[in-house]
Amino acid sequence: MNITTEEKKEIFAKFGAKADDTGSPEAQIALFTERINRLTAHLKDHKKDHSTRLGLLKLVGKRRRLLNYMMKKDIEKYRTLIKELGIRK
Repeated sequence: MNITTEEKKEIFAKFGAKADDTGSPEAQIALFTERINRLTAHLKDHKKDHSTRLGLLKLVGKRRRLLNYMMKKDIEKYRTLIKELGIRK
């Protein structure tokens, strides 16, 4: 269920400005999206895991705030990012 260090490095290399860019909004949104997808798959099997559901909702809120920031900062990067990640508003 957890994301390994190698998987994180791949995500940061793909979406960050550099391979070790962990602070850019694009890289953080991509990491949150991967975590959200894994938690969603977990919750499909474990429907009564309410603590995980709460964590999932918090992650979705964090990602939403970062996406709003990206939309205000640079709309073109925002559009390419949501297409690449398969996120829709």
